[in-house]
Amino acid sequence: MRAKKALYAAGGVVGAIGVGVLTDRLLRRRAGDLPRPLPGAGETYRWRGMDTYYTDLGNPDNPTLVLVHGVNAAASSNEFVSIAEALAADYHVVAPDLPGFGRSDRPPIQYTNEHYEDFLRAFLEDVAGEDATVLASSLSAAYAVEAAKGASVSRLVLVSPTASTMPGGEKPMVRRLLRSPVVGTLAFDAIASERSLEYFSADHSYYDADAYATDRKRYDWQTTHQSGARYAPASFVAGYLDSDVDLGAAIADLDVPTTLVWGREAETTPLSTGRELADRANAKLVVVDYAALLPHDEHPEAFLDGIADDLDLDRDVEADRIAVERE
Repeated sequence: MRAKKALYAAGGVVGAIGVGVLTDRLLRRRAGDLPRPLPGAGETYRWRGMDTYYTDLGNPDNPTLVLVHGVNAAASSNEFVSIAEALAADYHVVAPDLPGFGRSDRPPIQYTNEHYEDFLRAFLEDVAGEDATVLASSLSAAYAVEAAKGASVSRLVLVSPTASTMPGGEKPMVRRLLRSPVVGTLAFDAIASERSLEYFSADHSYYDADAYATDRKRYDWQTTHQSGARYAPASFVAGYLDSDVDLGAAIADLDVPTTLVWGREAETTPLSTGRELADRANAKLVVVDYAALLPHDEHPEAFLDGIADDLDLDRDVEADRIAVERE
């Protein structure tokens, strides 16, 4: 009797795994090929045997502005879709998809924060050229600060910058689990479900959940259902993409003009953290009302007005009446 029950249980597990694997294949088929994240020309930068994708838009004779998206399960340069064209009116904009994300290659390597710091340093030197301005978001802001130590950067604009997102340090078992071929696939499909993406966006990315536009949500879902999509996020969730850099000290030591942009309603990295960081780094602070971690997507016109003086933007449109405060 016990043996029969064990066989039934084993059969149930195997059946559930089979259904899960089939479901994952169907989800990938439904997602299809990932569209271009931004208007402009799609280009390829070869780095360490990987083809990394970046968008090139605007006049190449203008100063170069590099847009570096944040890091999360659905990360890509589509994060900047609300502001990229406006910035391209004054800048030559280049916006990479970091390795392991978006339209860049997603090999099953062990991703680390040093990996992304090295990539950005090389990208700034080989693609952006000298005296580029860098606009980076969240955890990638720490990578940009580190990369700027060995690259020619004329200005930094850092949106909700942080060096750490996962408390408790590195978790090798978590990374091993998410990288596993069956259980990891099923777990990541749950993390990347439409309901999960909506939850995390409402919980900390946006002050107003309705600001998470349908097109953005669709793109986020598509990018999480591409081949190899779980490998870089596995390192992120397990804490391997956090940085050891002291942001305040590092920014101050760079001696590069720096503007911090914060959503007043941000909770994951609250405004009090922004004020403290601005004071330690001797940086300007721009605060966008009714926004959380993604003020550039939630209130793009107010965001652009807030950084217009620092980037010499030619602004001739009316802001969306969201208050912007320079502190």
